[in-house]
Amino acid sequence: MSADELDRIDFLQRADLEIEGRMPWSSNATFAVFVRSGDVEHRAIYKPIRGERPLWDFEPGLHRRERATYVVSEALKIGAVPPTIIRDGPLGVGSLQWFVDADHSEHYFTIFESREDLHDELRGIAVLDLAANNTDRKSGHCLLAHDHVWAIDNGLCFAAEFKLRTVIWDFGGEPISVQHREALAQLADDPPEELDELLDRHEIDAMRERCRQTAEVGEFPIDETGHRYPWPLV
Repeated sequence: MSADELDRIDFLQRADLEIEGRMPWSSNATFAVFVRSGDVEHRAIYKPIRGERPLWDFEPGLHRRERATYVVSEALKIGAVPPTIIRDGPLGVGSLQWFVDADHSEHYFTIFESREDLHDELRGIAVLDLAANNTDRKSGHCLLAHDHVWAIDNGLCFAAEFKLRTVIWDFGGEPISVQHREALAQLADDPPEELDELLDRHEIDAMRERCRQTAEVGEFPIDETGHRYPWPLV
């Protein structure tokens, strides 16, 4: 049985982990690992809490925000975040995310310019980032694999204060689809119970209010300041 035929969440939960190496250019300790169960092997990305740099605006435990973004992506039926769990590993508890074998010459800017057929997927990521209050959606955090755009590196999300920083402003002023507005309204009314274990009450309440307002306004926001960009951009 191939890895594609498995339930990926279940596979990540029960597989054995072996560190392959540390990912370069990551501000926090991030490791490529092999996940193995029986005769099936795949790669995953492992981010242990003990490898986090202290941040002034986020409490330790970014692995919980990685999982929360996956939960919200699934609740919104966007499907942009690779399967992500929290579990123990060789360096302690952290997030474990299914590895996306992407074309790394592609990122948000190149996808936007050359793949108009994928713009709806990019809009979905923009909706997700509004709901999650992503403070660090760089262009390189959008991966293209098998004609699907994935959104990775989601640890800096869900601050109670509005802090959206993203490169995805090209849809500003456009209407948000009815499907996404209905999903946002549903998330505002009935967020997944698991979020109670991952975020604090103020962060959940703020997320619900963002979702409610976004559904009511019904348009992608415009950055009138020109400052709501992460750095570096890619």
